[in-house]
Amino acid sequence: MTDWIQIDTYVRQWLKEARENILDSFNHTLNIQTKSDRNDLVTNIDKETELFLVNNIMKHFPNHRIVGEEGHGKDINQEDGIIWIIDPIDGTVNFVHQQRNFAISIGIYENGRGKFGYIYDVVQDELYFVEAGKGAFFNGQPIPLLEATKVENAIIGINSSWIISNRHIPVGNLHDLVRDSRATRSLGAASLEFAYVATGRLDAYIAMRLSPWDFAAGKLLIEELGGVVSTVKGETLNLLESSTVFVSNKALHKEILTNYFNTSND
Repeated sequence: MTDWIQIDTYVRQWLKEARENILDSFNHTLNIQTKSDRNDLVTNIDKETELFLVNNIMKHFPNHRIVGEEGHGKDINQEDGIIWIIDPIDGTVNFVHQQRNFAISIGIYENGRGKFGYIYDVVQDELYFVEAGKGAFFNGQPIPLLEATKVENAIIGINSSWIISNRHIPVGNLHDLVRDSRATRSLGAASLEFAYVATGRLDAYIAMRLSPWDFAAGKLLIEELGGVVSTVKGETLNLLESSTVFVSNKALHKEILTNYFNTSND
């Protein structure tokens, strides 16, 4: 029998310990490397934080499996058992250049069904937490269900590079969406953009390429609040595959899919 209370207690403790190490790193020179391109960075702190989390998980829960951005679990292709999906520092470019606007993201699933999600804004010491079926919380306070909004009143989270060129949605459609919305924002950390939709700081978030560790925790958070998380075609996300992602409340999700993404939400 899985002791979920114990898991939650450990995760909260590990997040605080990881925060101390990350904040301390601000006083030291980072070892920075590029991965797929010059905008895809990894630092020694990314790797150290993931290793810290992985070692603790395996020490206390050796039968659990782990998928991490920095290399752990890349051979996992089945959702059975308990899987931890981890991004040790989501928003590494922000971490390097701003020393803020990044988060630790942890989604925990059992047989493909979400259990716990944690999005921890390290610098602000803000924790977005969801226990599937039991509520979503911001620093311990319940987050209300998402309210319906219309495009004309919506603030849309989207990276401007997707509006210039992408292979999923005609850029003209995105130009129309940007023009018709109230405003757009780009935070540069997917997990926090999920969290901002959850708390009403954004009304929708659109990305053309996210990995499971980018959306595993945020997906649980949004769905717990009555929102929708899908591909930009309205399809269900695969927990273990990279994908386009579209997040918002139900009404706005349907409006954007129907009027701007050339698909439907049926």
